[in-house]
Amino acid sequence: MLELAPKTYRIENADEIDSPSLLVYEERLDENLRRMIAQAGGPERLCPHVKTHKLPQVITKQLALGVHKFKAATIAEAEMCAAAGAPHVLLAHAPVGPRAERLVGLVRAFPKTGFAVIVDDAEVARHLSSVVSQASLSLDVLLDIDCGMHRSGIAPGADAEALYRLVNELPGLRAVGLHAYDGHVHDTDLAARRARCEEALTPVLALRDRLRAAGLTVARLVTGGTPTFPLLAARTDVECSPGTSVLWDYGYATTLPDLDYLCAAALLTRVTSRPLPNRLCLDLGHKSVGSEMPQPRAVVLGLEDAQLVGHSEEHLVVETPRARDYPPGTALYALPWHICPTVNLHSEVVLVQNQRAVTRWPVAARSRRITL
Repeated sequence: MLELAPKTYRIENADEIDSPSLLVYEERLDENLRRMIAQAGGPERLCPHVKTHKLPQVITKQLALGVHKFKAATIAEAEMCAAAGAPHVLLAHAPVGPRAERLVGLVRAFPKTGFAVIVDDAEVARHLSSVVSQASLSLDVLLDIDCGMHRSGIAPGADAEALYRLVNELPGLRAVGLHAYDGHVHDTDLAARRARCEEALTPVLALRDRLRAAGLTVARLVTGGTPTFPLLAARTDVECSPGTSVLWDYGYATTLPDLDYLCAAALLTRVTSRPLPNRLCLDLGHKSVGSEMPQPRAVVLGLEDAQLVGHSEEHLVVETPRARDYPPGTALYALPWHICPTVNLHSEVVLVQNQRAVTRWPVAARSRRITL
């Protein structure tokens, strides 16, 4: 249930924290990690996506809970996972251009971590094979399957079977499974979401069966995101890769009411101006909250009924008949609609324990390059 009471997110030492800042509430974060594992049926069922939080401290927490596989979108995220001690990391982004060489650098730099990557194109696979074999290394590969999102991946038909065989034969590569992201499935109605999830997964399972019947190894099927996580978790033959459930956000809390997670991140913002008796200007612009979606991009707690007037790089302007209750300098708390791009806008998060800000965590994988 979405909690909108300002007291839930208020911190006692807000006057020590400049705004806008992204706050992460450790008790809520820890509870979300426990709920993810419980929903999955065990930590071994999880391959959580790290693109939501980009924080090595979260990787450390998940490792302590028994999660050993992680999914990353960038080389920097993959490096962050490996540096934190992750035993298995899947780079879920095709290794095109210099990314293949950077991936080889990761394999060399972190020999205790097993890396895997996705491909959906024969030429990309051949280039990766050349780079990896020239380095006298080997790499696990998952075939990226388009299960209905039509963003990347190969359709689960005869061409996919041929590509899987090719990958399995290329020097330096090992075809070990399939990757299928169903990001197009996010219906609020649970029955509709379940039906679309099954529709997306069925041809992928059929492809897996055909490959196995042909004597090929298909050890892994990494699939799903946060909306379909509870549906896929009911199976025992897939690895689930939710991401947003670590921190949760106003968007999914609103559109996926059946998922029981806590908003573990909030934005500290302040009233910077009261230019009119009924108008407030907050320091919550595009540069501090994910703005790739239509409004509302955040809900300001206590001002849920305020009317949006404008949103620009550094400013959020609202109108409310209660503006006189919020003089300049007033600290407020806002829940972002989409937490993933919001985290990416902040170089650090402020960790909150027992309603007090206690330290700062650098958002390590916000950078496109850490060392490699």
